[in-house]
Amino acid sequence: MVNFGKKLMADQIPEWKGYYINYKLMKKKVKQYGQQLQQGEKDRRRVLKDFSKMLDDQIEKIVLFLLEQQGLLASRIEKLGKQRAILQEQPDISGIAELREAYREVGINLIKLLKFVDLNATGIRKILKKFDKRFGYRFTDYYVTSRSNHPYSQLQQVFKHVGVGAVVGALSRNLAELQERQGSYLSIYDQPSSALKDPIIDMINSSVDKLTRSTNFLRFLGQHAMIVDEESPSTAGEEEIEDQKYHFMSLMLNLVNTFLYMVNTYIIVPTADDYSVSLGAASTVCGVVIGSMAVAQIFSSIYFSAWSNKSYFKPLVFSSIVLFLGNICYAMAYDMKSLTVLIIGRLLCGMGSARAVNRRYISDCVPARIRMQASAGFVSASALGMACGPALAGLLQWKFKVYMVTFNQSTLPGWVMAVAWLLYLIWLWFSFKEPNRATEVNEAPQNPASGQTVDIGRLENGIAQPLLKDSVDKQNEDEDEVDDIEETADDSRKPATSIGSAYRLLTPSVKVQLLIYFMLKYAMEILLSESSVITNHYFSWNTSAVAIFLAILGLTVLPVNAVVGTYISNMFEDRQLLMVSQITLLVGIIFSFKVTSTYYVVQYVVSALVTFVSAEVLEGVNLSLLSSVMSSRLSRGTYNGGLLSTEAGTLARVVADCTITAAGYLGVGKLLNVTLLPSLVICVASIACTFLTYNSLF
Repeated sequence: MVNFGKKLMADQIPEWKGYYINYKLMKKKVKQYGQQLQQGEKDRRRVLKDFSKMLDDQIEKIVLFLLEQQGLLASRIEKLGKQRAILQEQPDISGIAELREAYREVGINLIKLLKFVDLNATGIRKILKKFDKRFGYRFTDYYVTSRSNHPYSQLQQVFKHVGVGAVVGALSRNLAELQERQGSYLSIYDQPSSALKDPIIDMINSSVDKLTRSTNFLRFLGQHAMIVDEESPSTAGEEEIEDQKYHFMSLMLNLVNTFLYMVNTYIIVPTADDYSVSLGAASTVCGVVIGSMAVAQIFSSIYFSAWSNKSYFKPLVFSSIVLFLGNICYAMAYDMKSLTVLIIGRLLCGMGSARAVNRRYISDCVPARIRMQASAGFVSASALGMACGPALAGLLQWKFKVYMVTFNQSTLPGWVMAVAWLLYLIWLWFSFKEPNRATEVNEAPQNPASGQTVDIGRLENGIAQPLLKDSVDKQNEDEDEVDDIEETADDSRKPATSIGSAYRLLTPSVKVQLLIYFMLKYAMEILLSESSVITNHYFSWNTSAVAIFLAILGLTVLPVNAVVGTYISNMFEDRQLLMVSQITLLVGIIFSFKVTSTYYVVQYVVSALVTFVSAEVLEGVNLSLLSSVMSSRLSRGTYNGGLLSTEAGTLARVVADCTITAAGYLGVGKLLNVTLLPSLVICVASIACTFLTYNSLF
């Protein structure tokens, strides 16, 4: 990949050269700061102050020029509008054609300005990232948050291109009306959007999309899934390679795998207690039955994560076969009258958890421009599966026999899921396309005759460039090469190679985030897994009622994430949301305790909703923060951040389900309070730890 310093110089508009970010100067300053810190010439506070001021000056230079150019474009559009008004009264075909060409010329200038903004925004992100990596600070989040929230923010002009949207809208409207109506001057607002055909408008929209590729909601869901949105490819060649690796049907198969697995996880929750009783065990043994899937997932997450380094197709095939067999065992346990077979079936289902492969496929094989949409699809598929599982269980209320094989509300979930995984396996076998891992990015097209790299853009502008560079330019280029070598060496730091090495990379902030993730998963698992036993004991709910209740809880996931990702996350910092959602979760847990002789349905339902919704909000914010405070070495490889969070959550589910079964020995009447007590303690501990590390969460 061409380093950014060279790309910046190559892509600059010559007449605007003095208004771009001085990336070379800032890169050298970062290097000097490192030397000054080592020699004791400056302390960290002074370095942060100097660097902040330098970056502020660079951004101010960019923004003032941006505002000047916006004004020139707006003035030009206004003058053309007056000409358009004259032509409206006295239509002239040649005049309309000339006016349309004039608008197109403004459009070309607007595209240049949008690319100017994009290039500078990329430069700002990269120099902040370089500063963070060299000094080990979380300076980027502090700088962006403090500048973007200020009423006089100039950073908003660059990253949210404030003001440019008005110019884009005015130009697109006028140009589209001229293009579509050829001088009839009917408003485009009365026409379908598909009628806007002008290629200049398409180019403008493409440039705007590049600046605002993903909405806050999609980014929120992507971070929720621990799928980080990488920077877009810097060259057309890289975009082409990404497109070659991308296969829509393969992405759909990964999302369907995620959906089916979540259905498989929760479809047994409403009936697990009855199934346990029918096999001669206590109803609270449902904790072990449900949790055995999570036990196996602790191990399967590791080998699937490692397997995805080599293949995506093979682990998905293995996952489908194991889940098919696991569900057959789960269903056959009833006629075999064996609790052991039942648990083995759920263990096999847990061994088939390919969520690590699903995440990895989206991160590695989906183009950057749609990666956040795919990430949102991953979260949505999980949420829908979580809701559909109990709902489907509520519908499977038949009872019949076929050749001595019993089909009832306990066994039908196993049979239905076995058929689903068999059909999925057939679809996977014929439709999945393994991406080519050997594909490499070429920096530029090759001349087929000579085999040398040809940059067409440079050939077009080459006449205006000197044939020889002076020694000063050569020296500067050599210095850049040295910096690039250091940068490459820094970027190529090896990922963690074991759980132990990954653990040693965890800072106190990351450990607290993992504790929070453990806590919220524990609270959610207690709520969901014991719901059938609790509601039957206190309210005499049947399987259908429990299924409806759990389905409603699951359906709250998407609207809650939409509200948080679109609105609330824009109004408050992540760490503020983290603290508030933990406190709200604590309130839900406290309100769930049975403290009087009578336990009311309203108390249970309201407390469950508060607990579940708070945990959902907390999960999104927690994983968003986790992805930002975690070491870059944990963003790749087998033992990555996604695996660590999955292991923490899975371990929480195992502990919670074992707690339910253990508490069952004290009697169903004490089950609720005994299982809620650990949730209360862990929640209080996580709030205290969050308070202690609050200032380090950016």
